[in-house]
Amino acid sequence: MEKNNPISPLLGDRYKVQLNLGTGGMAVVYQAWDLLLERPVAVKVLREDFSSSEAFRERFRQEAKAAANLSHPNIVTVHDFGLDQQHLYIVMEYVPGTDLKTMIKTHGVFNIDEAIPLMVQACAGIGYAHRAGFVHCDVKPHNMLVTPDQRLKVTDFGIARAMASIEPDEKYDIVWGSPQYFAPEQAAGEAPMPASDVYSLGVILYEMLTGRLPFISDDPTELARMHRETPPIPPRVFNPAIPPALEQIILKILSKEPAGRYRTADQLGRILLNFSQNADPYAANIPPLASQSMASGPTRPAATVVSSSAHAQPVGSATTPNRRVIVPPIAPPPRVVETAVVGAGYDWGTIALALLTLLTAGGLIPFWMIIWFTFNPPR
Repeated sequence: MEKNNPISPLLGDRYKVQLNLGTGGMAVVYQAWDLLLERPVAVKVLREDFSSSEAFRERFRQEAKAAANLSHPNIVTVHDFGLDQQHLYIVMEYVPGTDLKTMIKTHGVFNIDEAIPLMVQACAGIGYAHRAGFVHCDVKPHNMLVTPDQRLKVTDFGIARAMASIEPDEKYDIVWGSPQYFAPEQAAGEAPMPASDVYSLGVILYEMLTGRLPFISDDPTELARMHRETPPIPPRVFNPAIPPALEQIILKILSKEPAGRYRTADQLGRILLNFSQNADPYAANIPPLASQSMASGPTRPAATVVSSSAHAQPVGSATTPNRRVIVPPIAPPPRVVETAVVGAGYDWGTIALALLTLLTAGGLIPFWMIIWFTFNPPR
């Protein structure tokens, strides 16, 4: 446990703290033992200066309750939350394994059949949250836990909140998140939206397939400017093994304008399924796109989230005025890709049944003609 931020060894008279799993700008994550249910859990304890704010406590309580309602195989489950000796904490499912950022550092460049199945699972979890009315706002590989059997779970929905609670024109003086991964609109201090999470997923995919981030700087302000204004270097420059069609998809995801990206993580997940033999759409629980538009139109910004990630940090004041930068247009993915995805949403069983019905009805026509001429012979 941290000497400069001591906590009770028994949080809430229930959770016995055992091991420090990670420390960041906002919180410390511990492995603990739930004495009541006799199971391991992960406990994220927020810094004391956050816990001392009564307004933040109330917001944290509301957001933790909302996050506890997210139940999906690719989302880390929230079990409990509380306040113990001026320390706010949130109790989550304990996931054995490691985070995706550590895997990227140790593994190096991923090939397509290694990267895509993990990204499809990330899209499934975040897409489920989008359908439930939540935006994550701090999507990054640090917040993705991978088990030894390659199951991925997205964490840190602990202080997410319903998108409908934010006005469309809401902006903030302080931008929270991870500057390497956040979207241009977040860098400008605007309210995030599902397309913001999609952009962050694109940054992660770029990093997995090239071994580097699309934008690199030690200055958070410069990183924010690059996200807003600088076109990314095409990933095939660093890894020619990336198929051209997949490169176009990545560049589409990294569009500066939200309208240029896929609107939700579900849409992105279905697109990525075409590039891997190992990604299972049923295991990942990604719904078909039959009722969704493939075009990425404007999305109503409906929420903003202060991330509870142990790695999240304020990146400074969003004092830079909004600037609409002209970026060379990026071609959409080849038509063959989108046709395959849309086709995957058809109910072929229903179509086959309808054809069988027509054939059956057609076969009865000669029978009814014989009956008619039997009782109505021609004169």
